[in-house]
This record gives sequence, C-alpha cells and structure tokens, in this order.
Amino acid sequence: MSRKIHVDAVLVQAVIAGALSFAHLHDLAAAAGQTGWKAWAYPISVDLLLVAVWRRLRTERSTLAWFWFLIALVASLGANIATAGLLDLDHVPAWLRILVAGWPALAFLGGTLLAHQPAALTAELAPEPVSRPAPVVDLDRPEPSAPAPEITIPEPTPALPEAAPAPVVPPALVDHARKIAADHRSRTGSEIDTATLRARLGVPESLAGAIVAQLA
Repeated sequence: MSRKIHVDAVLVQAVIAGALSFAHLHDLAAAAGQTGWKAWAYPISVDLLLVAVWRRLRTERSTLAWFWFLIALVASLGANIATAGLLDLDHVPAWLRILVAGWPALAFLGGTLLAHQPAALTAELAPEPVSRPAPVVDLDRPEPSAPAPEITIPEPTPALPEAAPAPVVPPALVDHARKIAADHRSRTGSEIDTATLRARLGVPESLAGAIVAQLA
C-alpha cells in the first residue's frame, strides 16, 4: 500500500513540474518574439529532446548523450530561472532572442544525432563461445605406449685450420726496410707502421708485418 502511494506521489510531482516548466518555456518564447503557436512549440521541442536523451542514456552512457542532456537541461532550467523575476520579459535582451530563434535548428540536430548514431553493439554482436564436447575416453581401448626417448649424437667439433708459417724475410730486404723506417722516423718523429712500410716496399701485407716485427 505504501509503495502505491509513493508511486502516485511521484507521478503527481512529475506532472506539476512538467506543467510549470512547460509554462515557463512558453512565456520565455513569447517574450522573445515567438508568438502564437510558435510559443507553444518551444516547450514541446525541449521536452522531446529530453525524452530522446533519456532513451539514449538508458542503453548507452556516451559523451554525446550527456552533452545533449546538458543542452536540454540548460534550456529548461534557464527558462524557469529567467521567468522567476530575474529577467524583464518586457525587454528581452538581443542575445536571448537569438538563442530562442536558433533553438529549433539546435534541437533538430541533437535529436537527429541521438536517433541515428549507432549505439555500442559490441557485446550484442560478439560471437557466442562455441562449447566443444568433452573428449570421450574409451576404457576398453589400451592406452598407447610412450614413445622411446630419442638419442642425440653430438656432432664432431671441426678441427681448427693450422696457422700459416711465417714468411721468410731476406736480410737485404730487412736492411732496406730499416733505412726506410729511419727516414720515416726522422721526418715524422714516429715509428713506421705496417701499411706505410708495405706501400713503400710494395710487398704483401703478411711480409710487411714480419719485417715490422724484426724492426721492433
């Protein structure tokens, strides 16, 4: 019994609030220059946008729905506050006339976006998991024997190649290289390197390295 009285009280309160808000919106639209049937159309437009937002919020709490909810709430609440004596309805400012005149286009845009933008259907469109039947175990069939362990034979380590014997350097070539190294030292102040000696003598790199080793 108490629950029925509570529901009835809420419905009566909703009717009163809706009627007062409807009247305030009508008075504000009429004061802004929208006379006749146009003044009655404005509160219907605001209430319809609130209904569209409410239907969208029931299925999806998106940023778009909350944005248009705030727009409709400001329009309805603003009319209630403006007609409470804070605004001279005989001398409505120009910016308010512009807002009232532009409201139909704004409400149409919001209602269109709310009605035609698809909601998030990820959960609904997700494929249901396919339940696979449990494997049937045949008790009469003997279990397969475990495979024999594989024997891995290590590969033989390849033998390292033998080092090439050091080249034999003729004594005359060593003497000539010593003169070149002395001349290089007197001109540069540093010892001659293998690349420079190789270029001066015109010998292979291995032979030039052996000569440098004997000059050290």
